[in-house]
Amino acid sequence: MTDTSPSMTLAQLVARSRQLGADRSICNWGGGNTSAKAEEVDFRGRSMRVLWVKGSGSDLASVTEASFTGLYLDDVLLLLERERMSDSEMVDYLAHCFYEPGRPRPSIETLLHGFLPFTDVDHTHADATNYFACAADGETLARQCFGDDLIWIAYRRPGFGLAREVALAVREHPEAKLVILAKHGLITWGETDERCYASTMATIAQARAFVEARIARTDRALFGGFRITPLVAEARHAVAAHAVPIVRGLVSTEKHQILRFEDTEDVLTYVCSQDAPHLTRIGAACPDHLVHTKPWPLLVDWTPEQDMAALSEALRAGVEAYVAKYQHYVEENAQQDLDPDAATPVYRAADVAAIPHPRVILIPGVGMFTTGKDAPMADVSAQLTHRSIDVMHGAEACGGFISLSDAESYAVEYWPLEQYKLKLAPPEREFARHVVLITGAAGGIGSAICRRVAQDGAHIVATDIDLAGAEQVVAYVNQHFGSGRAVAVKMDVTDEESVRAAFVQAQLSFGGVDSVINNAGLASSAAITDTSLAEWNKNWNVLATGYFLVSREAFQLLQAQGRGGNLVFVASKNALVAGKNAAAYSTAKAAEAHLARCLAVEGGQFGIRVNTVNSDAVLAGSRIWGSSWRQERASTYGVAPDQLEEVYRKRTTLLVNILPDDVAEAVAFFASPTRAMKSTGNMLNVDGGVPAAYTR
Repeated sequence: MTDTSPSMTLAQLVARSRQLGADRSICNWGGGNTSAKAEEVDFRGRSMRVLWVKGSGSDLASVTEASFTGLYLDDVLLLLERERMSDSEMVDYLAHCFYEPGRPRPSIETLLHGFLPFTDVDHTHADATNYFACAADGETLARQCFGDDLIWIAYRRPGFGLAREVALAVREHPEAKLVILAKHGLITWGETDERCYASTMATIAQARAFVEARIARTDRALFGGFRITPLVAEARHAVAAHAVPIVRGLVSTEKHQILRFEDTEDVLTYVCSQDAPHLTRIGAACPDHLVHTKPWPLLVDWTPEQDMAALSEALRAGVEAYVAKYQHYVEENAQQDLDPDAATPVYRAADVAAIPHPRVILIPGVGMFTTGKDAPMADVSAQLTHRSIDVMHGAEACGGFISLSDAESYAVEYWPLEQYKLKLAPPEREFARHVVLITGAAGGIGSAICRRVAQDGAHIVATDIDLAGAEQVVAYVNQHFGSGRAVAVKMDVTDEESVRAAFVQAQLSFGGVDSVINNAGLASSAAITDTSLAEWNKNWNVLATGYFLVSREAFQLLQAQGRGGNLVFVASKNALVAGKNAAAYSTAKAAEAHLARCLAVEGGQFGIRVNTVNSDAVLAGSRIWGSSWRQERASTYGVAPDQLEEVYRKRTTLLVNILPDDVAEAVAFFASPTRAMKSTGNMLNVDGGVPAAYTR
């Protein structure tokens, strides 16, 4: 065994892991694991053999040295002499083998790596070898491809029993160069980091070439050819926009879900194919998929020749049937032993994965919706479906695609160790699973609202007539609060079609909207005799008509989703108090505030709350105050423009200035899915205390 420092061993292992993880056709998100063995010096100064293995829950594409755990190898190898060991016993035992405290819990498949007599080991779920693993004639064809280099292991759920079976098989066939786990994945190895990586890649290339040659010899079209002709892109998106609020409402009865829509070529080829009704009933292409895709997708019983009313009904009927099927699957398998290596039976241990709704929804001619607790997880479901499509393609050429039985799927989905991984996720934040659309997002108050709700887990649709400004806000949100959590959309609130298009984009980005913050604004100041009709109309178009158009679109979407929601209007102290030389602005703001009250009355029956935040004199970061408005208001008060902050501070009872973050905090309260659940038709002043604006 090579004598290297921990930093050298780990650095090589991290680099190899990242190389493998960078190609999703080799490693699923969060799936697969890698290891390396080395001589290390322990805290007593003794030279000890250590197994470095990927920690549970990490992703090979993004691992760091901190993602790996070191275990004393001699202690691990002692277990090979046992004949059985339960999952809980295995976990407890490994907890005593740590080379360094504070490392993550080791992979569920740690023993598989430890028991093998090779320095470096890769376990992947490569599409190319899963062509064999998930095929009816897979073993026969894999032996034709690899000959005596291959060890084939019949399906067995990961754990002590599988690890020991693989190790003993390798001991009996020392000439072997790879193991294929039926319905699961690939194991390869080497005596150095470089040889291990080379072996993994060569094995995958050999499998792919073999299967692609078989595909080339067949006359049958992929998945039997088209059963349904895909719609053109514009029509697909129009149908998806109609479907998405219905889908989101149906799959969000337990918890809100974020949706992703895809209509890539491989998705359409699969969804629209002759074989789709058969293939979608078979099961997952890999056990690791189950947590993110469930055993099967939902193929909606609809064709583009039917109308939108038929699609709505097909979606409802399809989800209802899927839920019934899934619940039956749970009931039928709930009494099976989830740990056959345990001395006493282990039954269903938790309900973490028990939300019964589909994670993948396929609409013929249109595309695919996937769901998740957030955008990244909805994307994981989508990426795993792409992997399944590729595996099915190859497996169909190898005798037909096969998958886990219902009992085998259940044993993985409700496996206590898999459930434990799910429980390690941190508690969800206040705005988790919720989508917040903000108008005027590029301004001082708008950008502060985006940051405030994003820090508590919201997905952000930042809309503004200034798209570049909105994109800057989105870049900040995605950098600081998680990639893919925010999108920028150009919206002119005075243009009916622009508003409608922005909401469609929000739906196709995240599946819908839960909170709409009407914040777009402008201001002008002039005596009534100097106020032009154009200036009057400009104020009313943005602050009254614009808020109406956005609210109408929001109400239509929230009602279609059927899960309630809320609107927050960012009005002004001027909505309550007459503003000298600001008739156009003040009356438009008053109309805005009354519109909110009217909508609160209308929205109650749908669970839609509407509240108003009245701010005042928010100068910091405001584009309004960077315009002629500052000069105009300064002239009204008879002071220099740079003295306005002090004028406004002194007129408040609290003697404070109001900042964008102050307004954002009030908006977050009203928009909260928990804190303001029983508040509607209300106003909250954030003005430092202006007595004339007291609502009572």
